[in-house]
Amino acid sequence: MRNFDFSPLYRSSIGFDRMASLLDNLSSSDQSQPTYPPYNIELTGEDQYRISMAVAGFDEAQLSIETKQNSLIVTGNNQASKEESRQFLHQGIAARNFERRFQLADYVTVTGASLVNGLLHVDLVREVPDALKPRTIAIATAGSTSNSNVHPSGSVNIAAAKNNAA
Repeated sequence: MRNFDFSPLYRSSIGFDRMASLLDNLSSSDQSQPTYPPYNIELTGEDQYRISMAVAGFDEAQLSIETKQNSLIVTGNNQASKEESRQFLHQGIAARNFERRFQLADYVTVTGASLVNGLLHVDLVREVPDALKPRTIAIATAGSTSNSNVHPSGSVNIAAAKNNAA
């Protein structure tokens, strides 16, 4: 994979330093990301996602899910009992400890998790605040006599604003 130099972004833009450092971290950590346990990321709705991880051999007490600063960290700690005296002829189920990190976009939160048939399902949703959603601006006619510039739905009445300014 190619290495990209993001330093021009730092010196020629303001406010994009977080995005540039995110891209820099993703490109450097992509090569060192472990492949265990395997996982799927699926889109389940317009702003809903699900991460499914194959965690055979783990139960709820051995798994931990944590969110911290736009990252999701899933850890599995399989403490095999030292007193067990099992002798495997073939051990193909990898029940080793792991830590898997996922970078979350802004306003993505974890809504729940479940362990079903050896699959850990983590449900996520993107909830954009109302202040950041697009809003419609109502255009009033010249004959309207509204005292308010802002409609209860958050729309701005342009004609009323012009009349009040005059």
